[in-house]
Amino acid sequence: MADWVTISSLATAGGTLVLAVATFSSVRSSNRSARVAERALMAGLRPLLMPSHLEDPPQKVGFVDDHWVMVPGGGGTAEASDGAVYLTLSVRNVGSGMAVLHGWRFVPQLLVRGDAPGLDDFQRLSRDLYVPVGDIGFWQGAFRDPGSDDFHAAADAVASRASLTVDILYGDHEGGQRVISRFSLRPRGDDGGWIATTARHWNIDREDPR
Repeated sequence: MADWVTISSLATAGGTLVLAVATFSSVRSSNRSARVAERALMAGLRPLLMPSHLEDPPQKVGFVDDHWVMVPGGGGTAEASDGAVYLTLSVRNVGSGMAVLHGWRFVPQLLVRGDAPGLDDFQRLSRDLYVPVGDIGFWQGAFRDPGSDDFHAAADAVASRASLTVDILYGDHEGGQRVISRFSLRPRGDDGGWIATTARHWNIDREDPR
C-alpha cells in the first residue's frame, strides 16, 4: 500500500528544490543583466584623450599670472622665463564621456615604455579642465619656483628644445574611470613649434586591456 505521507513529503521536497534552482538561476541572470547594464552605462561615461588634429583651430590659453599663449591644433607650447615655465597641450576627447582633468606629471625627456607612474607623482591642477565628447580642449601646467630642481630641469629642456613627456591624469564627470595618458611634445622644425603625440594609456579604476 502506498505511503502517501512519504510520497507527499518527497513531492514537496522536489517542488521546493525545483523552485530553489529556478530562483537561483533567475538571480544569476538578473545579476548578469545588472553587470552588463552597469558596464554599458560606464562605457557611455568613459573619456579618452588623444592629441588634437593638426587642422583643429588654435586655442587661447591663459595662466593665473596673465600670461597668454595660442595652442595650435595637434601641438602644444613650451616657454621658459626667469620666473616661470609654461606648458600646454591641445587634446581631443575621442571617448564617449566628458573628460575631467585632475593632475599632471612632467618629465624633461622622451618616455615611451615603462610602467604607469604612481598617483603620488602627479601635481594637482589648480582648476579642473573639461574636455567635451568629440571636441577639443587643452591641458596647461607651470613651474613657478626658480629655486626648485624641477624648475631648472624643465627650463633647461625647453631651452634646448628636447623632446618632453607629460602624463595627464583624468576621469569621467562622476569622478571615476580614471586614466593616465602619456603625451609627448616634440620640437617641430625650426619654427619654434611643438608637435603632440601620445604613446600609452593606463586605466586606474578598472583592468587594462593588455
